[in-house]
Amino acid sequence: MITKKSSVYKLIILILCYTSLIYCAVFDLNMVSERKYFLSSEIRPLAERSNLMGFLLVLHCYATIGFALILFSIWPNFFTFCVALMIIGSRQLGLAILMHDAAHRALFANTTLNEKIGLWVCGCPILADLFSYRHYHLMHHKHTQTDKDPDRVLSKPFPVTHQSLYRKFFRDITGQTGFKAVLKQVINSFKLAFDRDAIDSSQEQAQTFKSNSLLQPLISNTFIFIIMWYFGEWWWWFAFWFLPLITWFQVVVRLRNIAEHGATEFSTNELKNVRTTYANPIMRLFLAPYWVNYHLEHHLIMHVPCWRLPKVHALMLKKGYAEKMKLAKNYIEVLREVTKKSPSPT
Repeated sequence: MITKKSSVYKLIILILCYTSLIYCAVFDLNMVSERKYFLSSEIRPLAERSNLMGFLLVLHCYATIGFALILFSIWPNFFTFCVALMIIGSRQLGLAILMHDAAHRALFANTTLNEKIGLWVCGCPILADLFSYRHYHLMHHKHTQTDKDPDRVLSKPFPVTHQSLYRKFFRDITGQTGFKAVLKQVINSFKLAFDRDAIDSSQEQAQTFKSNSLLQPLISNTFIFIIMWYFGEWWWWFAFWFLPLITWFQVVVRLRNIAEHGATEFSTNELKNVRTTYANPIMRLFLAPYWVNYHLEHHLIMHVPCWRLPKVHALMLKKGYAEKMKLAKNYIEVLREVTKKSPSPT
């Protein structure tokens, strides 16, 4: 005999099942199935967030910037200026990486901390917007290395010739790339002030961690300007924040993009359409902070905090996937791989 109570339970279960089907149909979740490679018991501890680690990572990032400034203030010369510029530029990428973790709600265990610190402390100082980036970036995870991947435009040209790669990095290190990006950001910000539909989607801006609005970044950078002036000189923000942002930051962002998906398979094979690059301590200081080099592992379990990605990598190796994974010994090997294209005959 079917009771009224049991009928209600069955109806609830039916609704839940139907809702799940609609969710999958609407969002077409083509992201990597974590359980294809890991057990639930393995994923759970790896994906555990920590407020303490989140604060320590953000503190470490700014402390490293402070170290670079102290280095120059004690020994002010051209060499220490260049070293400081490179360290700060790499830590600006570090802020982008921490914002990226916050976009996945993995930087902190607390949602509010992810939103507020991810935006104001990590994103705004480098003229980035957490929320625009999150929307665009999740589409990248959903459609990695397919025609629908918003990041495909970054990896599609590779491999390229040596001359082409040199030109790209020359534009980056001389500030041409960064200055044009900031100028476009300013123009877009003014357009938005008068017409919300005046610019294209946020995709292009998000790819370079850029926000379409300058109000919040302006507030954040004013604070940084005041701090640098108080502890140093009035020109420090221009020399040690804006200059690294339009030069070395552009170099390491390009290198990161190339290493992650450049000259990888244009397919849905999650072990071959993304690359992990090994990095020594020097590379981690100047090029690849906060385990950004473990990109394949990030795509396998995207909500794992960055500081646990080496454990994901070790687990994959233990499971015997090393031969199937797209791995590079270092960034030099990556650059060699993406410059195998011969120049066109003239």
